[in-house]
Amino acid sequence: MKKMNSYYLCSLFLLITAVGFVGCDASSHIAHEMAPVERPQKLHLETEELKGPNGGRLLLDGNFAIEVTIFETGVDPQFRLYAYQNNERLSPDEVQVTLELERLGGKIDRFSFTPQADYLVGDGIVTEPHSFVVSVSATHNDRVSSWRYDSFEGRVEIADTMANAAGIETDIAGPATLDVTVPVTGKIDFAPSAVAEIASPYPAKVLSVSASLGDTVRRGETLVRLENVTTLQPFELIAPSDGVVIERNTNVGDVTGAEALFVLADTAQMEARLHVFPQDKAIVMPGMSVFVQAPMNGVPVETEIIAYKPMADAISQTLIARAPVPEGAGFYPGLRVNSEIVVETIEAPLAVRTSALQRFRDFTVVFAKVGETYEVRMLDLGARDRDWVIVHGGLEPGTEYVVSNAFLLKADVEKDGASHDH
Repeated sequence: MKKMNSYYLCSLFLLITAVGFVGCDASSHIAHEMAPVERPQKLHLETEELKGPNGGRLLLDGNFAIEVTIFETGVDPQFRLYAYQNNERLSPDEVQVTLELERLGGKIDRFSFTPQADYLVGDGIVTEPHSFVVSVSATHNDRVSSWRYDSFEGRVEIADTMANAAGIETDIAGPATLDVTVPVTGKIDFAPSAVAEIASPYPAKVLSVSASLGDTVRRGETLVRLENVTTLQPFELIAPSDGVVIERNTNVGDVTGAEALFVLADTAQMEARLHVFPQDKAIVMPGMSVFVQAPMNGVPVETEIIAYKPMADAISQTLIARAPVPEGAGFYPGLRVNSEIVVETIEAPLAVRTSALQRFRDFTVVFAKVGETYEVRMLDLGARDRDWVIVHGGLEPGTEYVVSNAFLLKADVEKDGASHDH
C-alpha cells in the first residue's frame, strides 16, 4: 500500500478532529461522525473542497477517505478514485464505490467501479460539461460512507426579468435548412442588352445637343440635332429606349465620324459579374442561387447565376459568372461586391443559430437554459451557412438555448472563473 503525504493528511485529520471536539452540525463545512462500525454513516454535505495527493477532490469520513479524480490524458474522460485509511493507500479491491451525477435538467449519470492498478476506474465516459451535483457512496469493512457536493462549471443563474432587460433571447434546438455556399467577389456592371450606342449614320455637323452625362432620357427623345455635311440636310438622333446617359462624346460644332456620340444604359438591367476560380466551376453552375451583399445596408440580395462569360478575366484568370441584380437595391455599375453562391442545400435534423456560438475553454458552445439557470453545452459541429450550423453531438433536440447576447453569459461565467479542475 502506498502512503499519502503524511504531513498533509495528519494535519488535515488533526484539524477535522479539532472541529469534531468543538461540535459538528448540518452547517459544518466538513462532516465528522463517530458512529459504530455496524451503523451506516450519514450523508456528508461537502461545501468546502479539499485536494488529495492526485489533485482530486478529497472526501473524508473520520480516518477513511476517497479521492475523486477525472482522468482525461489520452483517453475519454473517466473517473479514477483512490481510497485511503489511516493515511495509507488502500488496495482498490477493498472498497466498493458507486457514484451518481445529477445534471442540469434532472438527468442522472450512474457509475460503478472496478479495481485497476492502485485505483478504481468508472465504467463510463464523463461527458462534457463536467458540471453536476455529485453523490458518492463507498463501503469499506462493512461501513458505508456517503458524500454529496456540487461541482459546477460554465453555469450561471440570472432572473428572467434581468435576462429580458439584457436582451437575452432563446430558441429551441431542432431541424433547419442550411445553404452551403462558396464565397466570391465581383463587380456590378450593366447587362449586355442594357447598353445602346448612338452614332451618326454619315458625317454631320453637330447643331445642338439636348442631353448631358447622367441625364435620364425616354424612348424617342431627341439627343442631338445634326446637319449632313454633303446634303446640308438637318436631321436628329433619338433615344432608342429609356435609359441613362453614361457617355457623351460630342459638342456643338463637332463633325461626326464613326464613333458613338452617346451611350445609353438601362439601370433596370444590371448584373453582378462574379469571379469564380476554375477549380470551382464543377460545383458552381448556372441556375444556382447567389446572395449578393447590398452596399447600402449590407443585407444580401438573392438572385441566381444565369451564365458564364465565354472568356476568363485577363488579370485575375478567374471565370466570370453573371447574376442579375434588381434596380433600387443600391447597386451601381463599377461597385465591388461580396457574394455567396449556394452550392448545396442540406436538411439538418439538428442545428443551432450561428449567433448563439461562443468559445469556452477549448470548445465551441451554446448556453442551454433550464428555468433561470444557463449552462454551456460543448458542441460537435458540422457544415454551416450564414444563419445555421449543424450539430452532430453535445446538444439534445428540443433544448432551449440562447441565441442573442450569449456573450453576456460567457462574461459572467468567466468573471466567476471557468475552472476545470478535477
